Amino acid sequence: MAGPSSPDLRDRPIGELLKQLSEETSTLVRQEMALARAELTQQGKQAGKGAGMFGGAGLFGLGAFGALTACLILALDTAMAGWLAALVVTAVYAAIAGVLALQGRNKIKDATPPAEQTKESVKEDVRWVKTRK
Repeated sequence: MAGPSSPDLRDRPIGELLKQLSEETSTLVRQEMALARAELTQQGKQAGKGAGMFGGAGLFGLGAFGALTACLILALDTAMAGWLAALVVTAVYAAIAGVLALQGRNKIKDATPPAEQTKESVKEDVRWVKTRK
């Protein structure tokens, strides 16, 4: 219900109503943009904190890996010379890294063909559209 200071909408000229609609739409769009900006800022802050925590986890994980390496070398040192124990641990790590690298390369190769298939499919679609004209 309209208040006493504003006339009934039916009594106002169409031009004035369109002007009011335009102003209110602009205000609404600005408010929605401000809300979206605020939400993205908040999400960005949370993502930044999460990335920092992942970085910390990686740092402490690397420290744990170093401690495990030292533990393995010291354990093997009881059965062989220290330098040989370090060499054995290094060789095992190198073998694991090699296997992981080969498996990773194979996974990447397997993922590549679908992009090529999509490219060919798009080319086929373009040819089909051109023949329909």
